[in-house]
Amino acid sequence: MAADTAALLRRLGALKSKRTVVQEEWRKCYEMSMPMRGALLATQGAGGQDGNLSEGANKKAELLDSTATDGVRILASALMSGLTPANSRWFGLDVENTDEDAEDGSSKWLDDVGESMWEQIHAANFDAVGFDCALDMSIAGMFAMFVGEDDAGLSFEQWPLASCYFGASKRGGQIDTVFRELHLSAEQAVAEYGSNMVSEKTRELASTKPDEQVSIVWAIYPRKDAKGNQAQNMPVASCHFERDSKTILRESGYHEMPVVVPRWGVLPDSVYALGPMHDALPDAKTLNEVVRFVLANADMAIAGMWIAEDDGVLNPKTIRIGPRKVIVANSVDSMKALQPSSKFDIAVLEIERLQRSIRKVLMADQLTPQDGPAITATEVNIRVELIRQQLGPMYGRMQSEYLQPLVERVFGLMYRDGAFGNAPQELVNKNFRVQYRSPIARSQKAVDVAAMDRYEAAL
Repeated sequence: MAADTAALLRRLGALKSKRTVVQEEWRKCYEMSMPMRGALLATQGAGGQDGNLSEGANKKAELLDSTATDGVRILASALMSGLTPANSRWFGLDVENTDEDAEDGSSKWLDDVGESMWEQIHAANFDAVGFDCALDMSIAGMFAMFVGEDDAGLSFEQWPLASCYFGASKRGGQIDTVFRELHLSAEQAVAEYGSNMVSEKTRELASTKPDEQVSIVWAIYPRKDAKGNQAQNMPVASCHFERDSKTILRESGYHEMPVVVPRWGVLPDSVYALGPMHDALPDAKTLNEVVRFVLANADMAIAGMWIAEDDGVLNPKTIRIGPRKVIVANSVDSMKALQPSSKFDIAVLEIERLQRSIRKVLMADQLTPQDGPAITATEVNIRVELIRQQLGPMYGRMQSEYLQPLVERVFGLMYRDGAFGNAPQELVNKNFRVQYRSPIARSQKAVDVAAMDRYEAAL
């Protein structure tokens, strides 16, 4: 049964209205940290047109301090290295209630599968895309990662938040509905979907005005009447259609949700989230204004400020101050230098305070090596414990909304491609579970070990 494009457009309109409030907060967070990444939010959501990157460049020029930018980048790097490091396996596979006699064989197969999956994930473009996604997580509090495959194997793609609208089929559940607005040139639309699938208007534009933009909607949502393994009957529906003509371009489906959408801190009664940059936003705004005042006063302190009297000879409106210039005046008292009354020491203290506050909110003060003398092993353990406490609550949500769907999607793609061979008989019709081995997971387990050591030492 073909998708109802009119109903999908109505759903898109409803999802757009629900994103309005959080979209403005996202825009502010991007402007105070990485304006170029959020340049699409101002225009994409409002008018449905491609964002003006020059507007992002203008916002970047207005950003006078890079503390928030640096803090966001450090936090994103910590998320990547703490959750999905490329230099060590960060997950394994296990199955409950396995017969003891077959435990060795099934465990070996699951271990080989986990190793193969980890290698294929990091052999693809996951590390590059994952870091971009971590930046969005640090700033906006969520991201969208499409997990698919191409001729070379696994393929990962970061979807800009500006073009995505999210929904959940269950109250308080994970995001399982994603609508994305694409703007392709007519030529690109024909190349992507075929001249026989696009509307007549798009075919004409492809030959007469190939660079004319065509608005396309890509809807991914749970299919309620899934009845088989055919593309149009799979559990997750996928439909591409032209927005204006409502022409269906491609209709298919997926065995698993192909878009992974984890969140940092979910807003009440909403599927959307805000990130740590939103908490640092007041300090970032204040810091930018303080630096603006300091630069304005520094200009006066360096170039000088003067008072001049129009004495009939000296004309203050036309005089120009500079080296090797002669100023004609009736008296030496007609022009005098003024000393600015600004206090740079207070401004410097305020700037340092705000910078420390921003770095603390973004956890950059704990995630980077500290300056000073070498620290003891006890101090190292205390610092690791602080980092674990800060990232621990977030890690639980990352497991359920990011790592678990990612591993399940990759497993499904590779298993259906025959990358693992046949599973042992004792594993048939059993669900696997993911065992996390990332640095953050290990640090949480290290707390129990440290507690046992302290207990034994007290005996």
